[in-house]
Amino acid sequence: MPLDGPNDNFLPRRAMKAELLDAETELQLAYAWRDHRDEAALHRLVTAYMRLAISMAARFKRYGAPMNDLIQEAGLGLMKAADKFDPDRGVRFSTYAVWWIKASIQDYVMRNWSMVRTGSTSSQKSLFFNMRRVQAQLEREAQTEGVELDRHQLREQIANELGVPLRDVEMMEGRLSGADFSLNAVQSADEDGREWIDTLEDESAQAAETIEIQHDSRRLQDWLISAMQALNDRERYIVQERKLKREPRTLESLGNELGLSKERIRQLEAAAFVKMRKSLEKEAPEVQNFLL
Repeated sequence: MPLDGPNDNFLPRRAMKAELLDAETELQLAYAWRDHRDEAALHRLVTAYMRLAISMAARFKRYGAPMNDLIQEAGLGLMKAADKFDPDRGVRFSTYAVWWIKASIQDYVMRNWSMVRTGSTSSQKSLFFNMRRVQAQLEREAQTEGVELDRHQLREQIANELGVPLRDVEMMEGRLSGADFSLNAVQSADEDGREWIDTLEDESAQAAETIEIQHDSRRLQDWLISAMQALNDRERYIVQERKLKREPRTLESLGNELGLSKERIRQLEAAAFVKMRKSLEKEAPEVQNFLL
């Protein structure tokens, strides 16, 4: 499918008419491209999921970029995903492609945003697309609880919420200050009185994405449970305490509990991981790609 057209509605109309691929057909096309570089298979795969790319591009219209340009970038991300997709991973192509499409659009928006023209780190990208949303959420929560946050406290909470350095929050706030306004302000040209915060991108997964993510999560959980069965009671306990708890135990605390040295606990942990890997390679060969 060509990525340009005479107007903004051309591509969406064509995309909606494209075929819907079932999992088996999608897998065959992915193998044909990966193993035989079959361009017809690549074209069919990309065309079928162009509606996904267009849908994601529409979420970024509020940044002021032309819709056709956003679709172009989304299409490039989709083609990169198709080129790098490994069908042996056992996940649907759409689940994999979402990340490439979103990354391509976000890079384009940041390159063309007047206040952020230079290359940005991952933390700056996270702030650029999420800081105002998180700030509005924190301010609403503070107002509900009757708490007043000064600018420094608010910046600290934003940094903690997004997992970025405080200095990056301060820098991004300065970059965006030229167009700063309350996200709770009512749009003057909107008769229904919507607030600006209502125009923010919906980060929640769509129904199809949710089902695919849940399916992949269940598979990973089943693989983990199967691998744990290969361990003895002591090894299983060490793995659970070291890797599966919200607050992992230290080698020293486990050693004190089990009457062993820290080094012995480390050796048992390493041996348990070897057993789990061998079990996974035997029972579920497709999981090897996740272990690399």
